[in-house]
Amino acid sequence: MTGYAKVQSTLANKKVNIEIKTLNSKQLDLIVKLPAAYRSHELDIRNLLSRLERGKVECILSEENSLAAAAGFNQELLLTRFRALYPVADSLAAIDLDSRPALFNTLVAMPDIWNSADDSEVSDSDWAILSADLERAIDLTDQFRSHEGDVLERDFHRHIDLIEQMLGEIPQYESLRIDTAKDRIRRWMAEADIKAVDENRFEQELIYYLEKLDITEEKVRLQKHIDYFRQTMVNEPSCGKKLGFVAQEMGREINTTGSKANHVEIQRLVVVMKDELEKIKEQLGNVL
Repeated sequence: MTGYAKVQSTLANKKVNIEIKTLNSKQLDLIVKLPAAYRSHELDIRNLLSRLERGKVECILSEENSLAAAAGFNQELLLTRFRALYPVADSLAAIDLDSRPALFNTLVAMPDIWNSADDSEVSDSDWAILSADLERAIDLTDQFRSHEGDVLERDFHRHIDLIEQMLGEIPQYESLRIDTAKDRIRRWMAEADIKAVDENRFEQELIYYLEKLDITEEKVRLQKHIDYFRQTMVNEPSCGKKLGFVAQEMGREINTTGSKANHVEIQRLVVVMKDELEKIKEQLGNVL
């Protein structure tokens, strides 16, 4: 399921933005982007994120350093390098080359002169705060996904109810199938100019013919699958895969009903049921 959450964690000398985004996926696929200082806790972060169970999950931690931390630099290292290079710069200055400001600018531009928050590990106290805020971000992501799940559940109930309604309309046409079959067979016999007909044998052949068209078992199984689909939605967490299997079985019964229908109105009901079932299958990929 899709989900999103953003939480800001306030540590000792900085703020850390925690952003979690999730997309649909059959397995849990974690993408974690961290500043260097937090890499020692990457496994801990992945373990916390595993609560989301499934989906393509992207977790991004980004720092907002305070002004004091951003302006810090290694003054001792700067002075040491400047003293070592000053005689060279002084010699160049003697021939009218003003190199001392250029030397200072060059030294200041060196990355290792400046203190970086990434150079130090996260303290235990900061990690305690950060992990708690990460848990909160995961909870918010779960709430986002749960809301989407509630919307999908209502949508599933609507489609299932319509399939059940179509199933309930089939019996009114079943009695007509017998009369239609009798008329069709008698018409064939008339066209073949068959005069003498053994009515007992005719009835036996008709019963054999109708047994092949009987859809009672298919209707009973389809109703049981509909009931089980509803029960699974209500009673079982993380039921997406099971609902997919149930929908597959429902499709088998609907297809068999259509192949045996031999009646235009029943075929019409089967088409509606297939359409509603396809709408369910399209959304099942979004369900955990």
